Amino acid sequence: MKKRFHFSPKKLLVYLCLIIGAIIMVFPFYWMLVSALKTTAEFNSYPPTWVPENWFNMENFKTAFSKAPFVTYFMNSVIVTISCVIVTGFTTILAAFAFSRLKFKGRDVIFSLLLSLMMVPFEMLVITNYETVTRLQMGDSLIVLIIPFISSIFYTYILRNFFLSIPDSLYYSARIDGASNWKYLWRIMVPIAKPSLVTIMLLNAISCWNSFLWTLLVINSDDFRTLPIGLYAFMTEGGSDFKLQMAASTFTVLPMIILFLFTRKYIVNGVARGGIKG
Repeated sequence: MKKRFHFSPKKLLVYLCLIIGAIIMVFPFYWMLVSALKTTAEFNSYPPTWVPENWFNMENFKTAFSKAPFVTYFMNSVIVTISCVIVTGFTTILAAFAFSRLKFKGRDVIFSLLLSLMMVPFEMLVITNYETVTRLQMGDSLIVLIIPFISSIFYTYILRNFFLSIPDSLYYSARIDGASNWKYLWRIMVPIAKPSLVTIMLLNAISCWNSFLWTLLVINSDDFRTLPIGLYAFMTEGGSDFKLQMAASTFTVLPMIILFLFTRKYIVNGVARGGIKG
């Protein structure tokens, strides 16, 4: 016999709320995309049109690209994001291994103090970081967008908890067989922790791509602007042509939307597995 699915009023209400919430969250992105594909007549029509006549109309994108160097902004964002992901991943692996496997005096106290720093918002550190990079004469360059983000306490916390879930017997067996801590880390622990590492890299990529405040403070020239700052400059300096603004916004956020859609399962699973023990 086929099983009959029974939906109680409570379940129906939950699903209805989820559907409404999904529509509310997705609608701004949909409206941004269709607005970027509309002609001037469609954009100014009343009542507004919900779908463009031509889904392959790229005129707004071409015009926006001709008025601002979005390709340069895109390449800067890619360079900064990839650099931050690689360096942060390396430092996170080393820190997580040290706080999970190495025995040294005050380990737990130090880690607790580091965790307490998560309560300090980044905005409170901006002035200090800005003074530091200014004294080092590192302003207005891509390197200044990377240096302040080469480590993360939150990512270290996630990976440390995953490392702690690996049995100690595996570590002692490897040590008995002559494996050093360095070899054990890269040959055994890192491959096992691949789900959490993927999650960390994805979250870090999204965060670096969307970085705005720090970039706005330290970057002055067009050559080193990233996409969020380039979009902000385009919207403030390029007039009030909203079609072009929507086209530029779509180009800015679309890479991260695509990345999130294809990797959302890794993010959820990695955070859940990383938070089991700690």
